[in-house]
Amino acid sequence: MKPSVAVPRVRPTRWSVILTVLAVLGAVTRLTELGYPTDEGTPVFDEKHYVPQSWQILRGGLSGGIEDNPAYGLVVHPPLAKQLEALGMWVFGDTPVGWRISVALLGIGVILLTAATARRLASSTGYGDWVGLSAGLLALCDGILFVTGRSAMLDQFQTFFVILAAYLLVRDHGQMEATFRRDFAEGRIADNPLGPRAGYRWWRFAAGLALGGALAVKWSGLYYIAFFGLAVVGVDWWRRRRFGVQRPLAGTFARDCVPAFASVVILPAVVYLLSWRAWFASETGVFRHEVEAGNDRISSWGLDWLPDSWLNFIYYHVSVLDFHEELTNSNGHHHPWESKPWEWLASTRGLLYYSETDGSGMKHVVLLTGTPVIWFLTVPVLLWGLWCLVRRRQMAWLVPVVGYLAGFLPWLLNVDRQMYLFYATNLAPFLIIGLALTLGQLAGWSIAGDRPVDPSPGLRAAVRRLWLTRTGMLFGVFYLVLAVWMFLFFLPVYSGLPLTHQQWHWRMWLPGWT
Repeated sequence: MKPSVAVPRVRPTRWSVILTVLAVLGAVTRLTELGYPTDEGTPVFDEKHYVPQSWQILRGGLSGGIEDNPAYGLVVHPPLAKQLEALGMWVFGDTPVGWRISVALLGIGVILLTAATARRLASSTGYGDWVGLSAGLLALCDGILFVTGRSAMLDQFQTFFVILAAYLLVRDHGQMEATFRRDFAEGRIADNPLGPRAGYRWWRFAAGLALGGALAVKWSGLYYIAFFGLAVVGVDWWRRRRFGVQRPLAGTFARDCVPAFASVVILPAVVYLLSWRAWFASETGVFRHEVEAGNDRISSWGLDWLPDSWLNFIYYHVSVLDFHEELTNSNGHHHPWESKPWEWLASTRGLLYYSETDGSGMKHVVLLTGTPVIWFLTVPVLLWGLWCLVRRRQMAWLVPVVGYLAGFLPWLLNVDRQMYLFYATNLAPFLIIGLALTLGQLAGWSIAGDRPVDPSPGLRAAVRRLWLTRTGMLFGVFYLVLAVWMFLFFLPVYSGLPLTHQQWHWRMWLPGWT
């Protein structure tokens, strides 16, 4: 008789429980009544552009389908998000749930990735789980992430890939920190004046794939490739300098820049091109046979040595670029709900997705706007983050600051362009991570870090430290409860639930929301 072997019971960690709860709450908020609202069974707002294109991709086969009809205008965005949207239609059909299920599932992913990224940034402080939980709850309760996460548009798709890239780069940083610490402890840092070799960085490679996904959803993914790429190289230099490498700048150029360029620039470009495979394989795709049709513009380029398919591909991109450059206020393009980047800072100008008054006089509205208690703090959080980054050298703040600026600063270069608040969807995770880091600092991060509040020993210092920690934690709990309450208060405006006119006016806090 074989002796019985006791199988050790695996207990879930606190963080796994937190992630599970966030995933469940994300599923409840993103999937409940996902098929509502519609415009008499048809898509609402700009869903009308992307749902027909996604359906065309599905009809042509997910591996070989592509948009063959400009529908409501030129097909002006790469195909990846519409291919993912077509997957939902493949399962649920050409129905509202089919249009939106893919973006809703990735919207849940955005919540979890935002929480996981914030936790890793603060894990060394002892408050990682608290910071991660705070970020997850704020992502769950943000109006912009909620509305765009239930709409068959492209923005939440790109947000998923952007925050995924940020998370993977944070993992890469942690791996490199461990490598350098080991080499430093073993006395091998000085073996070479350029510093140690990093080896193959799989986390950075995966981040390149994610950045390629962001670019294959919208061209604005280029901004993140540029900002994240510079940040990666800058951190590599700072790490070599901090660990006492004799020639840190030369070491960065010799051992970091080329592989970083390959992972963060070349690889995303390859992913982008692969997303167009179906267009190259098609015969009916948009602009697929412009050369054969005798397009004079192409013949004037002097690129006849290229294959016709590549000439058509270039023409497609030039046409899309023309579209975006001409979509300006000075060219007569105006929309009653458009907004400019400075209005995104505090979400002072909303965007109406849907509005209807039923037979009983109740209003049903879907208004894109950020949860006020989150977005009204954008400017102070960014300023605090810059202060912590520049003066205190707290590198954790590099992620929210660079991530936010990558999605904000480039739009200031051409404010004449027609823009909308949904462009700010990419900003939300980084704003939320910044808020979560701030809550972590209030709960004791600054005490546990390299700048203690009172370094002197004794009972008085210990009592003060405990009082500040408890006070900061209580403030953080109060803030999170306020964010949840405010999300629930504005939920009817985010989801189209019925409101009386009085209830509607109670929620219109700013003139830019009406």
